[in-house]
Amino acid sequence: MKINTDKNNIILTDTRDFNLDHIFDCGQCFRFNKIGDNTYLGVARGKALKISQDGGDITFFDTSPEDFENVWRGYFDLDTDYSEIKERLSGDSVMREACAFGGGIRILRQPLWETVVSFIISASNNIPRIKGIIERLCEHFGGAISYEGQTFHSFPDASVLSGLSAEDLSVIRAGFRDKYIIDAAKKFASGELSDELLKGLSTPEAKNKLMSVNGVGNKVSDCILLFGLNRANSFPIDVWIKRIIEHCYFGSEQRSIDAIGRFAADKFGDLGGYAQQYLFYWARENKIGIN
Repeated sequence: MKINTDKNNIILTDTRDFNLDHIFDCGQCFRFNKIGDNTYLGVARGKALKISQDGGDITFFDTSPEDFENVWRGYFDLDTDYSEIKERLSGDSVMREACAFGGGIRILRQPLWETVVSFIISASNNIPRIKGIIERLCEHFGGAISYEGQTFHSFPDASVLSGLSAEDLSVIRAGFRDKYIIDAAKKFASGELSDELLKGLSTPEAKNKLMSVNGVGNKVSDCILLFGLNRANSFPIDVWIKRIIEHCYFGSEQRSIDAIGRFAADKFGDLGGYAQQYLFYWARENKIGIN
């Protein structure tokens, strides 16, 4: 990967293992939207970004070198060798095919607090509705961001949301999730939960702490661990992943969630989160084991 500056743009050339469609269409983040061929527009870490891809060339529009280094390089996990990860995972025909199909996936390094709220909202929900709720949350309670002549909004801080009532939050139309969002906000605003605290715990300990938040269960906590705390040994299991694993490895014979978790831990180890993303994207796009 080479980093070049062209006027107000940052252009990466010779980029490997990077595909915007794979990255933004595998269910890991909800604030980037496709606005054209190989072009996305969204907000992360208090910054707006238009990003486009042409083969191995990636353009970060209207982006300073400082923002690229301090925000986007880490967000897109550009210093991780995904070729090595895929090689390590490709020990059987299923994973070889899954890794090849979604070979441009990168696990975004998202802010913990935003990830907690986003995946509380995601429970029993579909992606268009999740995106709508999150955008309304940001528009009503986040700060304004100017970018390329447009106004975007940052994700609101826990301290802002902690003082709201369910009635206040009703404008985002999250339904029963309002009270869960407020409970999470109060725990983060008070310091009962924090980035520093959770990052200092083992994965099982951090999972238990996260599940102290109302509305955060087994699957949501695993998503937060993976996408918000970068715990690549976390393997989120929902009904779809359960069916995919059963179809691919157990001849469609049903297994319990716990059994699927033990299987994933034994087979994928510290790369479980990457395996989950490759498997889910490949199976969903090809309707494998999810009909």
